[in-house]
Amino acid sequence: MPNAKIILPIIVISQFCGTSLWFAGNSVMSDLVVNFGFETSSLGALTSAVQLGFIVGTLLFALLAISDRISPSRVFLVCAVLGALFNLGIIWEGNSLPTVLTLRFFTGFFLAGIYPVGMKIAADHFEKGLGKSLGLLVGALVIGTAFPHLLKGLAPWKSVLVSTSGLAILGGILIAVLVPDGPFRKPGQKISLAGFQRFFQNSDFRSAAFGYFGHMWELYALWAFVPIILATYKANHASSTLNIPLFSFLIIAIGGIGCVLGGYLSQNFGAKKIATLSLLLSCICCLLSPFMLGINSEIVFISFLLFWGLVVTADSPLFSALVAQNAIPELKGTALTIVTCIGFAITIFSIQLLNEMKSLIDSNSIYVVLAIGPVLGLVALRERVN
Repeated sequence: MPNAKIILPIIVISQFCGTSLWFAGNSVMSDLVVNFGFETSSLGALTSAVQLGFIVGTLLFALLAISDRISPSRVFLVCAVLGALFNLGIIWEGNSLPTVLTLRFFTGFFLAGIYPVGMKIAADHFEKGLGKSLGLLVGALVIGTAFPHLLKGLAPWKSVLVSTSGLAILGGILIAVLVPDGPFRKPGQKISLAGFQRFFQNSDFRSAAFGYFGHMWELYALWAFVPIILATYKANHASSTLNIPLFSFLIIAIGGIGCVLGGYLSQNFGAKKIATLSLLLSCICCLLSPFMLGINSEIVFISFLLFWGLVVTADSPLFSALVAQNAIPELKGTALTIVTCIGFAITIFSIQLLNEMKSLIDSNSIYVVLAIGPVLGLVALRERVN
């Protein structure tokens, strides 16, 4: 039995390793276009394939109450290994767009056993200070998501996919070997479809969930388009020497700091207050984006994107903590999974909407549409939530 003090660091490291699979395909998009002859417009489809796989996976996991009925550490290991294998399949030279989309779909499917299950494992071990614990955990998710962009700037595209797959397997092994079932785990004994309705009858749970949904409308669409925003700015400013992979990594990864900061602040000010502030600040960034993304100062441009990347993620672990705290105890894992499932379903609509708008209107004003989610999330948070 490992020392309780190292449980959280192990979960955090494993979450980082496993979620590096998420944007591995997006980080090497330009290489996939050249190597397989894809259209550049495939970005939306490749991103959405992962999201769709994740949605199907989380829905199935929730319907079967997988992480409540089976040891979540075992679920994490199996899904990390299978997700890694599907991610690795992209390096096959005989791939076409349909096969790559299929591989990304199943990578997303098995990420359903990594991200929400990792949160479930943390919730089973840390009942007190859950906001701080999930802040570290989601921070690892954010940095893991950003990590392929950094690798892309340092290594050939196939090495990026091999490395992220290797990390995912390592993360699964660490969880399986070093993290036992938590002391606050309450195993579910049967599949419960009625539980879904019971979740949303609780006004506190409903408020936290709808706040999270508004947050998700903005988050992944912004992450997916960060390289495009940078490339557009560089193309429009001949003197710009922006390193797109590096700054894509930094803008997404700084959200990990936001998660940790939000988690610690929640201990003094409460999860709801910090989540509301973060959502408000990211909403303001959406509204200011047409002006800030077109500004001539590269320093101001990058500073704005870094700030946006910081605040857009800071509320994520806080919403997850509020969902977990207000869920039915024996269905905590299922509650986290179904809310995550719905949240990621929303990301498909926002990503595809931006993709279509980008093809029709070559303007920075399109990113204002991301404010819709934070506005609705702020309205939801006006309801009472613990």
